[in-house]
Amino acid sequence: MNIKRIGSIATIAIAGAVVLSSCAANEGSTGASTPTSSSGTDYSKLSGTLTGSGSSAQQTAEATWAAGFQNVASGVTVNYSPDGSGAGRKNFISGAADFAGSDAALKDEELSSTFALCKAGTKAIDIPVYISPIAIAYKVDGVKDLTLDAKTIAGIFSGKITKWNDPQIASLNKSAKLPASNITVVHRSDDSGTTQNFSQYVSANAGDVWTQAPSQTFPYQVGDSAKGTSGVASAMASASNAITYIDDSGAGTLDKAKLVVGSDTTEISAEGAAQVVTDSKVVAGRADNDLAIDINRKDTAKGAWPLVLVSYAIACQEYKDAAKGTLVKGYLDYVVSKDAQDAAATQAKSAALSSDLQTKAAKAVASIK
Repeated sequence: MNIKRIGSIATIAIAGAVVLSSCAANEGSTGASTPTSSSGTDYSKLSGTLTGSGSSAQQTAEATWAAGFQNVASGVTVNYSPDGSGAGRKNFISGAADFAGSDAALKDEELSSTFALCKAGTKAIDIPVYISPIAIAYKVDGVKDLTLDAKTIAGIFSGKITKWNDPQIASLNKSAKLPASNITVVHRSDDSGTTQNFSQYVSANAGDVWTQAPSQTFPYQVGDSAKGTSGVASAMASASNAITYIDDSGAGTLDKAKLVVGSDTTEISAEGAAQVVTDSKVVAGRADNDLAIDINRKDTAKGAWPLVLVSYAIACQEYKDAAKGTLVKGYLDYVVSKDAQDAAATQAKSAALSSDLQTKAAKAVASIK
């Protein structure tokens, strides 16, 4: 992907045949080959520029979607800046971005805001576009197989467990040669939906240890911090005896802990993340086309990975500028399509939307004006 800067926003930009050829070579198939979507949108008639901002976890998926969309809507340029979920929502609310990517749905106080690009009297909606497991990734001398439960994870990231050979870790890893080294915790420094999803998981499953309320900002004064998924990955690359939480798409070659889920020891998987989302419900009391999901963090189904994030595209229900609404609608119509979801699943190790959720997401996109 090319990196451009628009104003103060560094963006991933897909524009022009040369860039597209490079992307296609690196990423393989990126989506549909027909200019008309299953909903009847004629992509070939769309033209203009879209600016998105937000989730760094979505970064790989957004690059994949933008490249695929260029195949069917050559007149549209999509710029996406992985500023973090909180920054993305702020940019969208202020009108600095046409849509936001966020690993957390809009909060009630945000929904009560005035959205600069939305028609007076209308609000924004949350549309799920990306489902991914969050990895507990580590880099520990001599350890390649690690199992952790929620209480131990909460103890490590709250600073209550400080040594790798702590009895609580050792009891879960009897055959491991755990060093007596200090644990280096790496966490997000920015307003992060990944942090919110992580803190929801430990709060729900180890609330007696993780005593802070779930939040998009990391609540404990422990370890080192870094901005964005790529920043965390970079910090881990240069650290030793370290551990972090990170979207699986950004974990790279880092080792990943298994989770104790119910009575099972479970390996991270997109399928396990998708299972949890399937077992969850839409948040009650939201607008008809708002698909914020109340994730079942205590799901103990076989293979379930409850440390999961659902990332959203946030858009106006109705834009002041109808032409902008048409562009956003066209792009998101492509994003929630089976081709685009499958392409992102391949590139970002995410889970494609289930057929039921894809149908609901497509209906929500179709309501955008």
